[in-house]
Amino acid sequence: MLTISSTIRRTATQDGTVLLDIESGQMYRLNSVGSKILELIAAGCDQREITDRISALCRADIDVVEADVRAFLDSLSRNHILGQGEPGTARGGRRGLRDGR
Repeated sequence: MLTISSTIRRTATQDGTVLLDIESGQMYRLNSVGSKILELIAAGCDQREITDRISALCRADIDVVEADVRAFLDSLSRNHILGQGEPGTARGGRRGLRDGR
């Protein structure tokens, strides 16, 4: 299950979304499509459903969207924005680093 890390705070902007990782202090800016993908993750959609919805929304070729969504999700994971499994747990075991758990 795709989840958003518990260390991420989001704020909608006119152009998309600004993300803040409260653990690292890193900020990220997403355009409207990235914001929609994050919204779909928060709604519990899996990668296939996200791809289908973005393809329909943007009227874009499904194969192109699939590659783009995969690359975007990989980027979210690398930057500890996206977790997998338990909601609020970042991929790579970042949770609990400061308190030793």
